[in-house]
Amino acid sequence: MTTVPQFLVLTPDDCAEVLRRNHVGRLAYLKGPVVDIEPIGYVKEGDWIFFRSAYGAKLEAVAHTPYVAFEVDEVRGPFDWKSVVAHGTIYMFPGDGAKVDQRAYERGVAALRTVVPEALTPLDPVPERWIVYGLHVDSVDGRMAQSTTTKRGPPRRKVTRTRTPRRGPGNGT
Repeated sequence: MTTVPQFLVLTPDDCAEVLRRNHVGRLAYLKGPVVDIEPIGYVKEGDWIFFRSAYGAKLEAVAHTPYVAFEVDEVRGPFDWKSVVAHGTIYMFPGDGAKVDQRAYERGVAALRTVVPEALTPLDPVPERWIVYGLHVDSVDGRMAQSTTTKRGPPRRKVTRTRTPRRGPGNGT
């Protein structure tokens, strides 16, 4: 029996399921002239991915260039994995802003509390991460690899032998 990897494209529904099932991914953003990437906790809800962070270089960067990529992987082995990349725009949700911002903030907080119920309460395990923001997903792509077992053995290479002409008198050499 031989294990052979198969590489497939995930459907949009499969991509959404991978994003819903996980809660840690990597946010890629433009930081000046270079692309940076950082791990970050998140929650997917509808067309949004909600995050929270402390103030710092990442938030300064997305304030200037809000177009980002976000990746989540599920890896079980070298040929058993799923990877989803979402592209979109980051929006900040100030809790004390306009009504529409306040509603978005409340929606983000509610989503984040489905994973960490104490988030943004006096019992918050990471109270320094008080800034709530979201990625509006414009596009999503996913790939996967899965191992399949076949009954046949490994492919055999046909070996052909060629005769090398003898060198010497009468052979033009």
